[in-house]
Amino acid sequence: QVQLVESGGGLVQPGGSLRLSCVASGFTFRYYVMKWYRQAPGKEREYVAGVTIDGGRKSYAESVKGRFTIARDNVRTTTYLQMNSLKPEDPAVYYCKAEGQGSSVEYWGQGTQVTVSS
Repeated sequence: QVQLVESGGGLVQPGGSLRLSCVASGFTFRYYVMKWYRQAPGKEREYVAGVTIDGGRKSYAESVKGRFTIARDNVRTTTYLQMNSLKPEDPAVYYCKAEGQGSSVEYWGQGTQVTVSS
């Protein structure tokens, strides 16, 4: 049974930090590109960050570049999103996604809520 389970969301003040985790099971994690997306109320889901299968290359949306860092641990089958300097425009449900390299297979997690408020 494939599972992607996100955790680490919560309420934080502007300028604060959170670290999201996404634990994968039920598939061969090391063969999958991992990405984070987010969706705010009334908006479309948007790409946040991605990391290649070996962790060697990372990409970020312009809106989070320099503040967020994506990482993965292929032994623990976990993907992380370190979010620093959180802004009022960052609140959303954050989702992790696994994309099979060279295939159309993809899996989504259930999401974790991030709220930024003073």
